[in-house]
Amino acid sequence: MTSISIVVPVYRSAESLSEFVTTVLPVVSGLTSSYEIIFVNDGSPDDSWSVIETLSQQDTHVRGINLMRNYGQHSALLCGIRAARYDLIITMDDDLQHPPEAIPLLLKTLEEGNFDVVYGSPEDEAHSFFRNLASQITKWALQSSMGVSTARKVSAFRIFRTNLRNAFTEYRSPYVSIDVLLTWGTTRFTAITVAHRTRKYGQSNYTLRKLVNHAFNMITGFTVVPLQIASLLGFALALFGLLILIYVVGRYLIEGGSVPGFPFLAAVIAIFSGAQLFGMGMIGEYLARIHFRSMDKPPYTVRNTAEFTQKNIEQDLS
Repeated sequence: MTSISIVVPVYRSAESLSEFVTTVLPVVSGLTSSYEIIFVNDGSPDDSWSVIETLSQQDTHVRGINLMRNYGQHSALLCGIRAARYDLIITMDDDLQHPPEAIPLLLKTLEEGNFDVVYGSPEDEAHSFFRNLASQITKWALQSSMGVSTARKVSAFRIFRTNLRNAFTEYRSPYVSIDVLLTWGTTRFTAITVAHRTRKYGQSNYTLRKLVNHAFNMITGFTVVPLQIASLLGFALALFGLLILIYVVGRYLIEGGSVPGFPFLAAVIAIFSGAQLFGMGMIGEYLARIHFRSMDKPPYTVRNTAEFTQKNIEQDLS
């Protein structure tokens, strides 16, 4: 029988959590008798953790994990994924934008299509120009990191087999991308289109700056593309410099005079200097990440947890 764990990173969502439970649980309970919702409170400054504790005391299927501080969405997801108890994991946002009625379709696609990961991609993304641009940059970074075409259709609404986490059991870097980590365990990805809802409470916590930082972390944390670009750029500029040298020497031998144009030569020197600094910067970025990993800095730290216990029952009866 299918068993499902739903992992939800939580940040500033005290208003929506109760409604999330009342809308998701009926759908999941109709699919299986073995299921759970794991709320991971990612250092939320509002009353989200209090709401999670209350919900966990009211329903045996609700669990809560409270992180020490805000680590970011993907680190919170990693924590919840490692805590999941069942065969399949569904990740959803806490803002009620992911439609619970699409869960059976994700599950059907996963099982009938013999896939390991299925994304529920939105029909359209109604964001500002800069937010959409950052989103496209992030997806391009994902595609270069994941190496699969489905990377352009990734979504926080996804279902995958729990045993995929065995591929990144020992992962401890503070830079986390769940989608990239999933590629360490499988290449069988697909995506289906689902109609995402409009946000009901508050505003999105994913700012342009966070999207750009996430894209940069993926590019430098999981690929060597920047180093390859720096190498190609250095080679191209070195070749350009060699051609200029041949031109200067050739003209001197043929015409017997020097080549006028100090500004041109100064610009060439500036190009070479910039290329060197670019290459050194990329190498420095990778060295910095090696340094952070050598420090064994964890992607998250758990403060406490909340779930239904026999003690809760005794308190209700007293």
